[in-house]
Amino acid sequence: MNMTIKTILYIIVVPLSIFALDSLNLNNKFKKNHEFQVKLLYLMTCLGLSYLVVNFFYDFFVNSAIIV
Repeated sequence: MNMTIKTILYIIVVPLSIFALDSLNLNNKFKKNHEFQVKLLYLMTCLGLSYLVVNFFYDFFVNSAIIV
């Protein structure tokens, strides 16, 4: 049950973080001809942001369910 909820949250949050970070134009901030590194940073940022958001919401709802 525990992992099922987190998996569903990841399925929802990962595309949202990609959508949110897609508005950034990171190519102008890095050296020319380093597209692979920009894409790798973009991927790692999306996954890191998703991890933080999923754990925040999961902990928030688990802890609020115990109190109520």
